[in-house]
Amino acid sequence: MGNYVKVALRNLVQARRRSLLLSLALALVTMLLVFLMALSQGLTDNMVKTATTLSAGHLNVNGWFKPSPGISAPLITDAAELRKVVEEVTPGLDFVIDRHHGWGKLISDTGSTVSSLNGIDPAQESRFLERIQLAPESDYKEGGGDRVEGDRARIGQPGTIMLFAGQAKRLGVGVGDTVTVTTETMRGAANSLEFTVAAVARDMGMMSNWYTFVPKTALAEIYQLKEDTTGSLMVYLKDIAQADATRVALAEALASRGYTVMDHESEPFFMKFEKLAGESWTGQRIDVTTWEDEGAFLKWTIAGFNGVSVFLIAVLMLIIVVGIMNTMWMSVRDRTSEVGTLRAIGMKKRRVLLLFVTEALLLGLFATGVGSLLGGALASGLDAAAIPIPWDAARVIMLSDTLHLEVNAGQLVRAVLLFTLVTGVAALWPASRAARMRPVNAIQHVG
Repeated sequence: MGNYVKVALRNLVQARRRSLLLSLALALVTMLLVFLMALSQGLTDNMVKTATTLSAGHLNVNGWFKPSPGISAPLITDAAELRKVVEEVTPGLDFVIDRHHGWGKLISDTGSTVSSLNGIDPAQESRFLERIQLAPESDYKEGGGDRVEGDRARIGQPGTIMLFAGQAKRLGVGVGDTVTVTTETMRGAANSLEFTVAAVARDMGMMSNWYTFVPKTALAEIYQLKEDTTGSLMVYLKDIAQADATRVALAEALASRGYTVMDHESEPFFMKFEKLAGESWTGQRIDVTTWEDEGAFLKWTIAGFNGVSVFLIAVLMLIIVVGIMNTMWMSVRDRTSEVGTLRAIGMKKRRVLLLFVTEALLLGLFATGVGSLLGGALASGLDAAAIPIPWDAARVIMLSDTLHLEVNAGQLVRAVLLFTLVTGVAALWPASRAARMRPVNAIQHVG
C-alpha cells in the first residue's frame, strides 16, 4: 500500500497545477459546509437556550384542570405535593422551578399588544435572570442611546413587569412606565392589574414577542387562584440529552402514583387548548413534555435552513464531482503509456484501479482537511467577534441579536470524511476505464 501512496503523491506533484486548482475548489466547498454546519448548530443552540429560558424546562410537568367539560385551564392543583413527587422520581434531576401561565392584553397610553403571561418567583429564577440581557434604550426608544435602564434585581418583584424590547417598542413604554394587563378568569369575568415596567430585556428571537414576565402572586391574584396552585413544573436535568428517555420514565412514575397522565403529543401546551375544550372529562390531568415539544413550532426554522444548506451543498458537490471526473480523465489520458506499461509487466486491473482511486483520495483528504480547518477557524472567529445581526427578520429567525456559530470536532471530521468519500467515488469511473485498457493498445496510443 505504501508504494501506491508514493506513486499517487508523485503523480499529484507532477500535475501540480491541476491538483492545486481542484484542491482549492474542494477546500472552498468544505469550508462552506463547515460554516453552514456551525451556523445550523448555533441556531440549534439558540433554540435550546431560548426555549429553556422563556417557556420550558428540559422536561415539563404541565397541569390541565377542567372545572366543567367546556372549560380548560393550564393549572396544577396540589402543586406542592406534585412537586415533591417529581423531585423524588425524576432520574438525573438537577432542579425544579414552577411558573403560572396566562394570556392577556397589555395596554399602555399609546398602544396595546397581546402576550403570554408568565408568573415567576425570583427566588427560583436564577437561571432566567442570568440569561436575559437588559436592552439599551436604542432598542425600544426612538432616538435612544446606549444607556441601559432598569434593574435586573427588581424583575418578579410585586407590582412589576418585565417586557422585551420589541414589546416595549410597540407599547411605546420604557422603564418606570405603567402597563395595564387585562385578562379573563376561568369563570369568564374580566380582570385587570397595573404594573410598573421594572426592566426591558433584549429580544431573544421570535419567542420573545409572545412572553411577558410578572410576579407569580400577581397572576394568582388576577386569575383568582388558590395558594397551592401553579401552571407547570419546569424540570432541569444534569444532561439534557436524556430528556426523551427521562420523560417516559417520569410519566410512568407519575401514573404509578395515581396521577392521570395524558398521552404524549409533541406540541406546546398553548396549542392544546382547543382540543382539550372538546373533551368531556373534568378534573385534573398531567401532561409531561420535553423542551423540544414546547418549542416544536421553532423547528421549521432549523428544518428550512438545513434544507437550503443541503441544496446548496448538493449543487456544489455535483460541480466538484464533474471537476474530479474531468481531472481524472485528463490524468488517464496523459498517462496512457504508463498504464499500458504497468499492465504489460503484469499489474492487474484492480491494482491499476486502486492506484487512481488512491490518488483521488489523497487529493480529497488533503484539500478537505485544509478546508475544514479553515472553515472551523473562520466560524470560531466570527462567533468570538459577536457580530450584531442588523436585520430584524434575521434576528427573529436566528433567535439572537448576534451571530452565533458552534464548531466542534465532529463537524470537521464529518466534512472531511464526506468530501474525501465523494472524491474517491467520483474517480471510480475514470479509474475503471484506465484499468480496462489493453496493454498493447495503451502503448501504441502514445507511441
